[in-house]
Amino acid sequence: MAGELEGSAEPGLILSPPSIATTKDDGYLSASEVAGLKLNADWVILSACNTAGGETQNAEALSGLAKAFFYAGARSLLVSHWYVDSYATVALITKAFDALKRDPKIGRAEALRQAMLSLITEGEHTWHPSKWAPFVVVGEGGK
Repeated sequence: MAGELEGSAEPGLILSPPSIATTKDDGYLSASEVAGLKLNADWVILSACNTAGGETQNAEALSGLAKAFFYAGARSLLVSHWYVDSYATVALITKAFDALKRDPKIGRAEALRQAMLSLITEGEHTWHPSKWAPFVVVGEGGK
């Protein structure tokens, strides 16, 4: 989120830092850097916490990092609206990809819905909405 990292006024992704930081690789991929990329991606998955957040505090959702990925060429995104549980997130995304592999015609939004239902009904530690509800598909959710 914007303002959470000292020295950055825009949202971004913290990546593995290089041994020696340079202006080209400092371990931080800002929204403006993302917007400058040239992507041809059907689906970008931003599974970290609050990746659908605004560009600044109190800004509308999807105005920051998510919007930058659309500018870069992503056709759909999987983003989160709040803190995510790591274990549940891995299970959710794995199940969504499994659903798409079983039936590629269902589309991303339906694959996510099926994965959520699976976490609700099968998961002893993942049934609660706090575990699966942070996520939403935006953009082209269908096939």
